[in-house]
Amino acid sequence: MDTRNGTALRQKSIEVPGLSHASAPIPMACRVGPVIATSGIGGKNAVTGELPADAGAQAANCFENLKAVLRAGGMGMGDVVKVTVYIADEAHRAAVNAPWLEHYPDPHRRPARHALVIQLRGGMLVQIEALAVAAAA
Repeated sequence: MDTRNGTALRQKSIEVPGLSHASAPIPMACRVGPVIATSGIGGKNAVTGELPADAGAQAANCFENLKAVLRAGGMGMGDVVKVTVYIADEAHRAAVNAPWLEHYPDPHRRPARHALVIQLRGGMLVQIEALAVAAAA
């Protein structure tokens, strides 16, 4: 058991090939027991590493990347309880709705969601974070 200052470290970092925070020492997500909290998940294509120029394609990639992160942590899209969406411009809000509705078509089975307009780096127009809770640890 790994401990620091006599306290057991229960976190398990989650990494996904093709997804990273460049040279920053930040995992894509962290799991403790039945809970996964993601870091910022961008809209780069995980296979090619390319960032599309339009918000719609970036949003679609964000949700595909979220699926990959959750899968690596032993969960799926049905375990998500909250999604925070960061958009570079208010006009990009609609671009997020297409993949959102694709993954969550039932209005009675959607996680909570909040969107913030902020300045994003590196050409990103959309970025998401999620909190997920598994049925069992």
